[in-house]
Amino acid sequence: MIDDEGNNRGIVPIEEALRLAEEKNLDLVEISPNAKPPVCKIMDYGKYKFQQKKKEKEAKKKQRAHMQNVKEMKFGLKIEKHDYETKLKHIKEFLEDGDKVKVVIMFRGRENVHPEIGQQLAEKIINDVAEVGKVEKTPKKEGRNMMFTLVPKKNK
Repeated sequence: MIDDEGNNRGIVPIEEALRLAEEKNLDLVEISPNAKPPVCKIMDYGKYKFQQKKKEKEAKKKQRAHMQNVKEMKFGLKIEKHDYETKLKHIKEFLEDGDKVKVVIMFRGRENVHPEIGQQLAEKIINDVAEVGKVEKTPKKEGRNMMFTLVPKKNK
């Protein structure tokens, strides 16, 4: 048995261990039941569980800091200059924040016959964000959409 201060008390009958725990208003917790004899510890189990949850939460928070989010930006083939510049500004912001950006160029109706126009738009986007991002997945037409992925450049 291990007491509440972390001292090893040796082999103690269970009745005495329970009495010691009750005297200190703490719990008797079985740490390793498979050991011969089983190891028990006197502790505040509620406080212990709270600290475990707190550690898990902190670990998740640190893990989330390293995660990269994937943002999506959709373009039409007939996009106006101002709309294009606004979307491009957002893409640059996402890349500067360390997020990936999935760019989707949508083809509607007869636009499907002219994939080269979509390819030109994709190349223009790639060239305009070249200082903050690079292409991870090259532009590829799938059905009615052309998609590619941009990732931030490592300038650190």
